[in-house]
Amino acid sequence: MNETLEVIAKRYACRDYKDEMIPDEQLRAIAEAAIQAPSGMNRQPWRVIVVKDRELIKDMEAEGMSYMAGMEDKSTYNRIMERGGRLFYGAPCMIVVPIDPTQYAAAMLDCGILCQNIALAATSLGIANVICGLTGMAFASGKRSEEFSKRLGFPEGYAYGCSVLLGYANTTKEPHVPDQEKIIFVG
Repeated sequence: MNETLEVIAKRYACRDYKDEMIPDEQLRAIAEAAIQAPSGMNRQPWRVIVVKDRELIKDMEAEGMSYMAGMEDKSTYNRIMERGGRLFYGAPCMIVVPIDPTQYAAAMLDCGILCQNIALAATSLGIANVICGLTGMAFASGKRSEEFSKRLGFPEGYAYGCSVLLGYANTTKEPHVPDQEKIIFVG
């Protein structure tokens, strides 16, 4: 198996991080891998924001948890509480990807490709990660959405797309077992 396929096979969703910050050199390498992602018609309808501000991360986590606690369907909130009550699992940093909402469907697809680049680049460097759409809960109520957008440096008019939590694993786990039944060959 080649190196790329090995990285894909060993990547897992980390939900328990050490408090140790990743060196800037590695964060820059991950961010550069992100922007190498293809996008439809090369529009690049996203930005890559590397967040090391722990207070900002804590504020966003608190807002997201508060929003989920108030939701009628408590299943997601309860699952997070069962995992320790931390939306970001103690990750010391994250990459937030805001998108151009005027191109929403294409921008979300492109955002997903970009986040996969981040996850695989991080894994290749020995950095644990999880793609975390739940960061969007900090923007969901609208109460602090504008504040977080400004603190994160979103370009004017951009909206939250997705994020990837990054750090060194406190505990590890095996990647999920791929379901070979999901593969279909035609012809």
